[in-house]
Formats: sequence, C-alpha cells, structure tokens
Amino acid sequence: MAALYHESIVPRPVLDPVPMLDLTRQYAGLREEILEAVTRVCDSQAFILGPEVEAFESGVAKACSAPFAIACASGTDALWLALAASGIGNSTETGESSSRDAVITSPFSFFASASAILRAGAVPVFADIDPRTFNLSAESVGEVLRGVSGGKVRGILPVHLYGQCADFDVLKKVAEGRGLALVEDAAQAFGATWKGQMAGTLGTAAAFSFYPTKNLSAMGDAGLVTTSDQRIAERVRSLRSHGMTRRYYHDELGWNARMDAVQAAILSVKLKHVAGWNEQRCQKAARYDDLFRGAGLAGENSVGEGIVLPWTDPRAQHVFHQFVIRAPRRNALREYLAELGIGSEIYYPVPLHLQDALAGLGYRPGDFPEAERAAREVLALPIYPELREDEQQAVVDAIRAFYA
Repeated sequence: MAALYHESIVPRPVLDPVPMLDLTRQYAGLREEILEAVTRVCDSQAFILGPEVEAFESGVAKACSAPFAIACASGTDALWLALAASGIGNSTETGESSSRDAVITSPFSFFASASAILRAGAVPVFADIDPRTFNLSAESVGEVLRGVSGGKVRGILPVHLYGQCADFDVLKKVAEGRGLALVEDAAQAFGATWKGQMAGTLGTAAAFSFYPTKNLSAMGDAGLVTTSDQRIAERVRSLRSHGMTRRYYHDELGWNARMDAVQAAILSVKLKHVAGWNEQRCQKAARYDDLFRGAGLAGENSVGEGIVLPWTDPRAQHVFHQFVIRAPRRNALREYLAELGIGSEIYYPVPLHLQDALAGLGYRPGDFPEAERAAREVLALPIYPELREDEQQAVVDAIRAFYA
C-alpha cells in the first residue's frame, strides 16, 4: 500500500457535497407526526415530566428489555444520575482526591464520561483501550486494579463507543469479583447488543443520550437511565427532581434533571423507527466496507498498510452511531475532504487524560498509548439511514483520489 504515501498532486474529483449528517432528511418523513405530537403537548399544557415522559419511559423499557427506565434532561445528567444512584461518590464531598471513590473508565470518549464521575464526587481513573474496538480494554482494567488500593475503586464505567458494546464477558467478571458497580455509558449505543442482550441491561445501571446527532435523537437535549434495580430506579427519580420523593420534601441534595414533555413526545415518535434505522446504518457500514476493499484501500492492522476499517466483535451487534476508520495522514485527508464538501469528524482529537481541565489528575503523554494513537488516526465518515449509495461512492472516490 505504498501508494497511500505518494505525494504527487492529482486532479480533484468533481463531486456533490456530502454532509456529515443531514437531519432534514429524517424530519421530512416524520414532519406531520412530530408536529402532531408537539401540538398534543401544547394543548395539554403539561410541559415537564407527566404523561408524555411516562409513555416514553415505558416505550424504552420495552425496547431495551429493561425493568426500569427513567428519563432525564441530557445524557450527561443520565451518567451522573446512574453513578450517584449506584452509590458512587458523594456530591457534597470536598476532600482530597486520594480519599474519594474512584471509577475506572476510558480516556478515549466524550468529556462527559469523566466529568460525570467528578460531578458525582468521585475520581476518574483511566485504563487504555482495545485498538480494534476503541472500547475500554478489560485487560487494561485488570492492570489498573492491580495497581490501586483495593478499597478505593468503587465502579467501572465502560463506554460503548461508536455504537458497539464493550467486552462485558470480562468486565462483568471483574466487577462482580470485586463487588464494583458496573455503569454503562451507552450514550452512543441505543439498540446495540452483547451476545443478544440489549445495551442498557448489561450492568448495574446505564446512561443513554438523545442528543440530536444520536441514533435515537431528540430536538434538543435529553437522556435516560435504565436499571434492573428498583432501589436505583427510585433514587434516580428522586435525584432528577432536587432529591424529592414527596413534593417540596427533600431527602437529599439532587438536581433539576427532568425531561421536557415536548422532547418525550418527539422521541416516542422516533422510537417506533429506531430499530429499522439501526438496520439501515448496518447496511451502510457493510457497503462502505465493500467499497473500500474494492478500491484497494483497506489495510488489516495498521495505517501503515492502508485504511483500517471498523471491526465488529462477533459477540456484539454494532449499531454504527459512527463509521470510524483509521487513516494515514488523517488531518491532511480531512482537509482534502472538506475542500470537496465532504463532511467528516474526529471523535476524539485529545484523549481525556490529556485534556487541560483534567490536568489535576496527574496523567502525562504516553500513559495510554492506544488511546493516544487512536486520537491521531481516527476519522468518522458520513453514516445515517438516509445516506444515499451515490454519496457513499463519492466519499470513497474522494479518499481514493487523495491517496492516488
């Protein structure tokens, strides 16, 4: 694959723009149903929680095969609620980090995976990722646990990154063996499965996000917690409403993390379609795979051999929230695609352990080499149910031209 590094200038292909995500296409097909749902909320004048939110919670519980589903204001709130209700940390704690609960999580994720741990009053402890799935490495988690005091770590927060579940066979054994809470960051994985079991039912509790870019998306911020533990569910309901179990009687310090009824009504409309949309995403991913291999661009193990395509663990059902490749000369490729009007994104350019806001945790460059390598190489390409075949062909043609 030496051609991947050829520096000669070749003519740019003439292509129509391909957006990274086009939400108008989904909305066009659901416009009347969504407007009817919003009008129903307006007519009811019940805007916070209430029947629409309860109906959505019931729908998600059924879709995820989860005994309890509790809606909230955002995916970030869902992470905090899931952690706090699972007994992690103390939201009022101000002591030194060495005396606080610790939660092991991935350094290669959106910032909320770590900030929610801090918000719960605990400390994030990072472990490196599996280079194939980009998810938290169970082996690295084991190494971290062997290197910290036994009573300090209280939980593990695996992230189902890009729509594929982390390795729960090993993580669950580790958590159960040490009596740790296992909280899923399922923000990107609605509808994903591990060995046939739905994301959101694998651990102690789970957090979902319905940010507008997600597979199941609101028209604003919204989130949800699932759990099989009634006590956790009851505490999440209390914490999302200022720690109230009775109106104006506050049992503990909670927060205002309630879902708007408008978002619940919109999400209930989309919930009926998300399984089909996820299947379409899988079909688009398979087509990308065929196109890249047909173009001779695919390497198998490293960017030295070519573009590394997404790998799906045979035990998992991927829902392709993102289609993420590893690419040689990633930044130059992204600039080239942008000049052609082809969208792409880097999830994520700076690992969490190297973020300025988390410098106080004491990590340094080189601590997590796989996460740092991924940050240099990953590139997300357009993928959504309404993406056309000719647009996928255009993306691959442009990448082939760049490496020609």
